[in-house]
Amino acid sequence: MTHVRWQRYIALGDSLTGGASDAAPTRRGAFGVLADRSAPRDRLGWADRLAAILDRDALLGDAERGGVEFADLAVHGRRVRDVVEEQVPRAIELRADLVSLMIGGEDLIGSRSDPDALAGRLDDGVAALRASGADVLLATSFDPRSAPLLRPLRSRAAAFNANLWSIARGHGTFVLDVWGMRELQDPGFWAEDRAHLSPLGHRLLASRAAHSLGVAYAEVGPPRLGLRA
Repeated sequence: MTHVRWQRYIALGDSLTGGASDAAPTRRGAFGVLADRSAPRDRLGWADRLAAILDRDALLGDAERGGVEFADLAVHGRRVRDVVEEQVPRAIELRADLVSLMIGGEDLIGSRSDPDALAGRLDDGVAALRASGADVLLATSFDPRSAPLLRPLRSRAAAFNANLWSIARGHGTFVLDVWGMRELQDPGFWAEDRAHLSPLGHRLLASRAAHSLGVAYAEVGPPRLGLRA
């Protein structure tokens, strides 16, 4: 099966993408950096791992063309509005040809959150990315049924996810179906706080994201190149 080989991948979202609970191993070479940080990143999330897979795939396909440039713009505590108003324009400015977007958890926690309104705002961001020529990998929300403290928001998350699938169909995006990952009902895929993924969870998402993009998965090291934001 043939697939696109991207050159500039940028990850958007909050700490679920940023890798809050996944300490980065010692490594050599350049690496993606957050927009508001100049020091090397000390966390390795699923997006970083996906970038490594894409980088290796690009080099295998055409070594002379070069690998994948990567930047992680995800920031702890960000909401849908922040991503649409701040991170999406930055990704377009950096001329991303692939953007992953996982957001909504911080918004849905609020008892008065409106999943339909949130999805409408997110739709605007996806539309802007697609208009710029970028492919989009849109991630659904997690299924919180196995987390007692988060279980009350399950119906809101389900409604939000239904909207995400409609957005994906409307704009022709790839979808990372996180809700459908039954492995995530196992505590081993989560950090001790039960709000962030463990290294095992990040590896799972990277693997599934690669398959969603049509890229054969193999565990590899960090990306060879970094995209300075």
